[in-house]
Amino acid sequence: MAFDLYPKHFQLFTLLQGIRDFFKQEEFLDVMTPPMVENPGMEAHIHPFKTEGIGPLAKHSAYLHTSPEFHMKELLSMGYKKIFNLCWAFRNEPEATLHRPQFLMLEWYRSNSHYLTIMDDVEKLINYCAIALRDQGFKVRAPYLKRCLKRMTISQIFKQILNVEILDFLEKENLIELITTQFKNEVPLPPEDEWEKLTWDDFYFLLFLNKIEPQLKNYPALLLYEYPAPLAALSTLKKNDPRVCERFEVYLYGVELCNCYNELRDLEIQKKRFEEQAELKAKLYNYQLPEASVLYNALKKGFDPAAGAALGIERFLTCLLDETINPFWN
Repeated sequence: MAFDLYPKHFQLFTLLQGIRDFFKQEEFLDVMTPPMVENPGMEAHIHPFKTEGIGPLAKHSAYLHTSPEFHMKELLSMGYKKIFNLCWAFRNEPEATLHRPQFLMLEWYRSNSHYLTIMDDVEKLINYCAIALRDQGFKVRAPYLKRCLKRMTISQIFKQILNVEILDFLEKENLIELITTQFKNEVPLPPEDEWEKLTWDDFYFLLFLNKIEPQLKNYPALLLYEYPAPLAALSTLKKNDPRVCERFEVYLYGVELCNCYNELRDLEIQKKRFEEQAELKAKLYNYQLPEASVLYNALKKGFDPAAGAALGIERFLTCLLDETINPFWN
């Protein structure tokens, strides 16, 4: 009956059940974290929704989280080892084909594991959920019924598509020179008098989004790893090659699906990175967020080496079934 009357909802519910069944099989604990938090996330270009209290709580304000990451790491610091969370996440950005202000997110962590293990998790999860949807009568894209992730480093994908070794351009000035000489008419740049405000990351993404990402639709299932060190965020640097960080992202037919970090556990390094993000947010968007005290306390308390990943549920369903995202709840 549910399938006949509400097929879009049934697709989603089947996927959510498949995800829960997969993690139960892998002996993970299904956990919850608060959606209203003191600090919603520190990425400079990701914007949260702010809440306001009324009556006795008129001076109270908090934010809807942009991901459950900080509180998940709090759980790691309490001794939890293998945990996953299916929750709503909120980002204050315009709605688009692949972006919604309110969306479903899966996030999971493994203690005493390296991020290479999470690569295997993602591949097995895609396959498991594809089969779960197929078994309910939905037409699933064939590649996902196999464990088929093609794994490439960021260095390799840049060489393959642009014949450029991106790791030779880890200084902002060098990257600008590369773009303005080799890709001048192909990568839209802001006026030159604004370049001082931009970081290396900004120029990297201008190049990546205009020259690399449009080609990723040619790869049914692609895992990109070893991102340039300036993009480390909350991840560790590779010990034998500190030019890169231990981070990966998964693309299905060109749609960014999943982001994973080998988790940074050094409090002072993380504070420094967040201070840089806070300074950039203030410069570009004229606002600041409270200190990430939940994460800092978790790092201060300490937890075992760990890796974790976040995955967009609606994007996942879209990629598996080759359909547009349906806003089940607005």
